[in-house]
Amino acid sequence: MKKIWFLWIAVTLLTSSCKSKNNEELKSSKPNVLFIAVDDLNNWISPIQNFSNVKTPNFDRLAKMGVTFTNAHVQAPLCGPSRASLMTGLRPSTSGIYGMTPDNQIRRPENQATKDITFLPEYFEQNGYHTMGIGKLFHIHAPDSVFNESGGRVKGFGPYPKKRFVWDGFGTSKSKKEKYGRTTTDWGAFPKNDTLMPDHQSVNWVVERLQRKYEKPFFMGLGFLRVHVPLYVPQKWFDLYPLEDIQTPPYKSDDLNDIPNIGLQINDLPMMPSTEWAKESGEWKKIVQAYLACISYVDYELGRVLDALESSKYADNTIIVLWSDHGYRLGEKGTFAKHALWETATKAPLLFAAPNLPKGKKIEAPVEMLSIYPTLLELSGLPAYSRNEAQSLVPLMQTGTSADETYAITTFGMNNHTVKVAGYRYIRYEDGTEEFYDHNTDPNEWTNEAKNPKYTAQIEKMKGLLPKVNVIWDEKSSYTFQPYFVEHKARVNGEEKKPVEVIGADR
Repeated sequence: MKKIWFLWIAVTLLTSSCKSKNNEELKSSKPNVLFIAVDDLNNWISPIQNFSNVKTPNFDRLAKMGVTFTNAHVQAPLCGPSRASLMTGLRPSTSGIYGMTPDNQIRRPENQATKDITFLPEYFEQNGYHTMGIGKLFHIHAPDSVFNESGGRVKGFGPYPKKRFVWDGFGTSKSKKEKYGRTTTDWGAFPKNDTLMPDHQSVNWVVERLQRKYEKPFFMGLGFLRVHVPLYVPQKWFDLYPLEDIQTPPYKSDDLNDIPNIGLQINDLPMMPSTEWAKESGEWKKIVQAYLACISYVDYELGRVLDALESSKYADNTIIVLWSDHGYRLGEKGTFAKHALWETATKAPLLFAAPNLPKGKKIEAPVEMLSIYPTLLELSGLPAYSRNEAQSLVPLMQTGTSADETYAITTFGMNNHTVKVAGYRYIRYEDGTEEFYDHNTDPNEWTNEAKNPKYTAQIEKMKGLLPKVNVIWDEKSSYTFQPYFVEHKARVNGEEKKPVEVIGADR
């Protein structure tokens, strides 16, 4: 009997010791990272703006799990340079990546800023993580060998119906077509089922991998293709938004009368639907309806990811970050596009959830997507990367300190910058012309106050935040979508003007 008693005590102590050891290992292990990018998503989601009563229960769910930034801004209002900036931790003005750059050409010996840069997923790999990625994370997918395990990306933004509308604002002028790219801008209910969407397959890949066992902590990237045009999702998502209930964004027909010439050149986008055309044709509400339907579809897929994470063994030790590469205008400033230095083009969602962050917190201070890299490092307990040009947002999320001192810079071509601080936006173009908006009285940016002496001191203060380094365009970076940027690169780089090879910006 005594032998049995002592054996029981020994087994109990050993079991307790093993449990204690496992618990300690779990507590001391590095957190996993779920890195979610949504293409072309503006701030209409319900945790931020709740535009036209948008239905996004899973964005709400994620917001309740952590911190939502309602005033986050991208470093370029275009997918390629925006994503390159986030993944390198460098501003476009530092790297010269102002336009579209092939994923494998972002880091190359000829670019002094990026030749030895460590991409965000690589930094995690170097610090003991197993890295995985699928979908659109860099401009196309990712440079070769960035991830230990890659699911790749379905080419394009399909699936596409046999008969398409495809907006074409060029008319019959062949010469005009040669100067501009062409988008896949279109809208409608297609295909029949969610399972036919590439994003659904990407989520299947993520769900399956969340069921696996890993010997190391993991970094997993998921890049959604929607809500990028064409605005196609199954009919059931359109059914959530009856046309008679659709709101349209604020619009003023003479809004651009006080914009400098370069601002007008940048906004010269005949390949996109104009707001005036959308009004006259009766398509405006239909485009907004399609965009909202796409948001709700992405929300559904996000819910599948959150469900899989919550039912996995990684639920309590995983950091989530969700972000978009830029905003999107749905009629504001006269068009349906990103491609601008105004509020609706630079502002995009940014949400974090992590074991050591507050839950259900919202922060209105202006911040940068550039801060994602250093923030993830701090949340993961990894050493800071000295090349990062932005600060971690962890102190802001945990304590709210320095909220009044935050700002965000967006760049669109060499020496074209905008600075956003709480309540104000300042834009300075390469020729020194300016825009200034007081968001306290003019949230729609309808009145350019750059010449109003009332704001001289504020403008000078914001001017001091402009980047001090403005390198020329990287040779492999280009934007042949419209003529201003073709001429701009040739001029600032001292290049002989070459025939324009027109490629769409949206791939």
